[in-house]
Amino acid sequence: APRVLARGFATPLGLTWVGSTLYVSAQGYVSRLTVRGRRVVSRRKIVRGLPFGRHQQDTIVFGPDGRLYLGSGSTCDVCREKDRRSGAILSFRPDGSDLRVVARGLRNPFGLAFRGDTLYASDNARDDLGETEPAETVVVIKPGAHYGWPDCWASWRLRKLQGKCRGVTPPLAYLEPHSSANSLALWRGALFVAEWGQYLSERWGRKLVRVDAASGRSSTFADGFDHPLGLAVEPRAGGLLVGDWGRGLV
Repeated sequence: APRVLARGFATPLGLTWVGSTLYVSAQGYVSRLTVRGRRVVSRRKIVRGLPFGRHQQDTIVFGPDGRLYLGSGSTCDVCREKDRRSGAILSFRPDGSDLRVVARGLRNPFGLAFRGDTLYASDNARDDLGETEPAETVVVIKPGAHYGWPDCWASWRLRKLQGKCRGVTPPLAYLEPHSSANSLALWRGALFVAEWGQYLSERWGRKLVRVDAASGRSSTFADGFDHPLGLAVEPRAGGLLVGDWGRGLV
């Protein structure tokens, strides 16, 4: 049976361990929990006041440079954000200090995964361009890069960028429109993306997609899910775990 370790978070979407320390990202903040055995011996918010609205703070990961990286979603569908920390990848030290905006122009960068020194992110694109546009994407995060949102978008039909795209870094992979590309995992040499799917339709998503990390080519790896969301690789058996949000099972 499940056992509660800690409670009281505002929609916690990101978890990562660094030794015996657990980092939790939630709406507007990041908490650091020190765990001894089966109990939390200390807990505090190390980053506060982050903007959220239509989207929020998502996956958090520990980088090879000793810093934490966080996806921070936009407050809207398509708008000009007043806060640079919206629609961006953020980075900070394990104690919450030295907060930096690493990359911008990402409407809702939900999934993050490191492969060596390379950071990948999944991004959910705008909703106002019809049923078949734009594509969701997987991008390679480069410091200082801009990925287009809100003025530039990835066309699913053309497989190229459209709109005002001067200076925009193109994506690694184009995924189905409105498929809600969420968690990322590296498994057996490839990237895997959990496509949560549309709320009121089964046309797009609701499956697990494999992305070649070199070429960006994508293909359906597994389907039959209701709404797949969380991904993790088993540390012992080495299997890929998928949390199906819609059915409440792994």
